[in-house]
Amino acid sequence: MSRKPATLFTDCFCRRSYHRLVSFLRQYLLAVQSFTRLPVTGTLAHWTGSNSETLRASAAHYPGVGWLVGFVACAAFALLATALGDTPFAPMAAAVGCIMATLMITGGAHEGGLARTADALGGAAPAARALDIMKSPGLGSHGVLALALALLSKVSLLAVLAAQSPVAVMGALLAAHVLSRFWPLLLASTLPWLGEPGTHKPLADRTDPRGLGIAAAWSAAALAIAWLAEGPAFAIVALVGGGLALLWMSRLFARRLHGFTDSTLGATQQVCEIATYLGAAIGLRVG
Repeated sequence: MSRKPATLFTDCFCRRSYHRLVSFLRQYLLAVQSFTRLPVTGTLAHWTGSNSETLRASAAHYPGVGWLVGFVACAAFALLATALGDTPFAPMAAAVGCIMATLMITGGAHEGGLARTADALGGAAPAARALDIMKSPGLGSHGVLALALALLSKVSLLAVLAAQSPVAVMGALLAAHVLSRFWPLLLASTLPWLGEPGTHKPLADRTDPRGLGIAAAWSAAALAIAWLAEGPAFAIVALVGGGLALLWMSRLFARRLHGFTDSTLGATQQVCEIATYLGAAIGLRVG
């Protein structure tokens, strides 16, 4: 006896859903492998695979990696703030601790990109010379200053948020880590890649509209949590802060480099993360 059309349709739908779920998990795990130091190795790495198509598609889950990093940051901040108690400098110490926790996950790749970009663009070097400086293994004065200012900005802004509301700092941490990984995708979609020809890196190729839609969905969910946590002004001004930082970075790279590199994407993530904290702090005050 032949199977009923309804049963065939259900089986086909289930198979397609299963394959989409498997594809989603593989792309996400590859993004985790590419953008963090978390161990995706052995059998799991073999199951994930690393062909050029999956690698390109994994870029859409860059904000999804931000969810993972954001959860770790929130947990570290909450644990330290609770352990230190109601003391004046507890929020600052908790902020330092949560930044250290995120550095352990990411390996400081974004901070390294910020330092290299600051060294390259800190002076008045032409584009070709700036790219050579960016590839240098050393660290110059502009890079040191950029790292110091970035750390101080994060610690102070997180302390300001925590002083106003414990919920606000959690919402800002999650939103900032997710949204700051969405903005580089837009930058990579509008500027040419300046890396080595033939390289296959997750953000080297322009993300297609479907991939940007997936990245936007990751980001919208984090923004919705921030909205529910502290209201519309908190979420909207945080979003605007990151967006303005992206526009500034995009214009800077277009004018000075005529494109983007891995280092500039890391710098964009860092600047947009800080701008999101600043926007959240302002939004919390005016909301």
